[in-house]
Amino acid sequence: MRAPISVIIPTLNATPKLRATMLSLMEGLDAGLVRELILSDGGSTDGIEKMADFVGAELITGPAGRGGQLKRGVEASEGDWVLCLHADTWMPEGWAEETVRHLAKAHDAALVYSLSFRDAEGMGPKLVAKWANLRTKLFNLPYGDQALLISRELYDEIGGYADIPLMEDVELAKRLKGKIRLSPLSVQTDPSRYQTSGWWRQGCRNLFRLLRFYLGADPETLAKNYRR
Repeated sequence: MRAPISVIIPTLNATPKLRATMLSLMEGLDAGLVRELILSDGGSTDGIEKMADFVGAELITGPAGRGGQLKRGVEASEGDWVLCLHADTWMPEGWAEETVRHLAKAHDAALVYSLSFRDAEGMGPKLVAKWANLRTKLFNLPYGDQALLISRELYDEIGGYADIPLMEDVELAKRLKGKIRLSPLSVQTDPSRYQTSGWWRQGCRNLFRLLRFYLGADPETLAKNYRR
């Protein structure tokens, strides 16, 4: 029996963080769940080719933009399921067992994980994570840094990722409404952007950006603002 999951990681000068991300996938590999690892790169200049070759990953390249990179990665995959994972997000201990349970009973739903921040202490990261998890529970609205496990059948049924540079996770979640399950296990994601901008300021920016997207703002404009 072939391993069911293709892991898709969009990359853009993220090689230094990839080692920890890939190590967090090892329990799935040991459990016979991971069929392939696909790095969908958007023009990195930090040695991504050597990293892909070292770990035996398939490297595909194209224009930068997370939506397009994820879309190309899934299109190149061969697994019956895809796990879409940000390069700076680490899977939790026990995710392989959680995945086995999900694969056995929930082909009609996607699985995402609760959010936490790596090596971040204080009230800021706790409140941001609580809001993210509450948002997912109440509104079925996870972000991409919570990882996404979805069957290829369901992915194709809803039309897959849109080729947009930002909010591809929100746009996909809108079409998955009612078909998202939240795991009690928590991924860990890199807190650098929050630590640089400030937890409250970055949280407010993210919420304002989300509201603008729902009101019809162009994702390209939002992406330019996000990169500042």
